[in-house]
Amino acid sequence: MNKNLSKNSLIPLTEWSKLHPWPPIGGLRHLVFHAKENGFDSVIRRVGRRVLIDEQAFFEWIEAQNSKKSAVGEK
Repeated sequence: MNKNLSKNSLIPLTEWSKLHPWPPIGGLRHLVFHAKENGFDSVIRRVGRRVLIDEQAFFEWIEAQNSKKSAVGEK
């Protein structure tokens, strides 16, 4: 794991699994493919054909997903 990366890193989608065990590359591609429906478009940055993951935005998106699920469970 590269210790020089900060939480504001933009990580190429294909390099994500070298830094984080979850989600696997297939799951990440699924999230990117459905980004407009699931809100994941706030996490990705596109440079040409390259897809980059904003690491900080990813973890914020995860927390937002957890908040939504716990709000649904409380009803």
